[in-house]
Amino acid sequence: MVNGIRSVVTAVLVVAGLIGATGVARAAAWSSTDKWGTWSNGGYTVRNDVWGSGVGPQTIWANSYGNWGVWADHPGTGGVKAYPHSAKAINKRVSALTRLSSSFNVSRPGSGAYATSYDIWADNNAYEIMIWVNKQGAVGPIGSKQTTASVGGHTWDVYRGSNGANQVFSFLRTGNTNSGTVDVLAVLKWIGSRGWYGDVTVGEVQFGFEITSSPGGMDFVSNSYSVTA
Repeated sequence: MVNGIRSVVTAVLVVAGLIGATGVARAAAWSSTDKWGTWSNGGYTVRNDVWGSGVGPQTIWANSYGNWGVWADHPGTGGVKAYPHSAKAINKRVSALTRLSSSFNVSRPGSGAYATSYDIWADNNAYEIMIWVNKQGAVGPIGSKQTTASVGGHTWDVYRGSNGANQVFSFLRTGNTNSGTVDVLAVLKWIGSRGWYGDVTVGEVQFGFEITSSPGGMDFVSNSYSVTA
C-alpha cells in the first residue's frame, strides 16, 4: 500500500509541476521525469539533466526550445543537483563568428538555492564559460574573483578557476535580472583578450537553471530563449 500511496503522490507532484503561477495547467508538447530526458526541437536540445547526488524528483516540460520549464523538489542540502537547460550547438571558432548573442526571459522562485545561467562549452569541454543572469540562496562560482567588467551589455563579477576537469570562467551579473540580451561573442572575445585561452571552438550554448536546492517543489520557467549566430 505504501508503494501505491507513493505512486499517487508522485502523480500529483508531476501535475503540480505543470501548473504555473496562474494555477492553469500547461498542455506541454513534451514532458519527462527521466533524469536524462531529452527533446529535440527547432535545432535545439532540451535536457532535464539531473546529474548531482542526493537529488529529489524533477519533471521537465516544453512547448518549444524557448518555452520550457521544470518542477523540482530537491532537498535543502549543498551541491548542485541538476541543470535543466536548452542547448544550441555552434561548433565554430570564435574568429569565424561575426555574431553570437542570446535573449532570455524567465520566471523563477523567490526561495531555494540556484543560479539562472548560460553554460558555454569550448574546445571539446576544455573550457566552461558560465554567465549567471540571476542567483538565489547559498550558491557561488568556482575559483576566485579576478575583476569586475562591463561587457556583452551587462556588468559582471568575473571569476576564474578549475573544477578538476576543465577551466571555468564565471560571469556573475552584479544585479539580478529575469530578462535581457547578452552579447555572448563579446564575452568570449573578452576572455581571449585576457590571454586565458586562444581561438577556441565554441561547442554548445546552453541556458537553464543550475539548481542546488528547491525543497517542497518549485517551478522554474523559461518563457522565451533564443540564440542568434
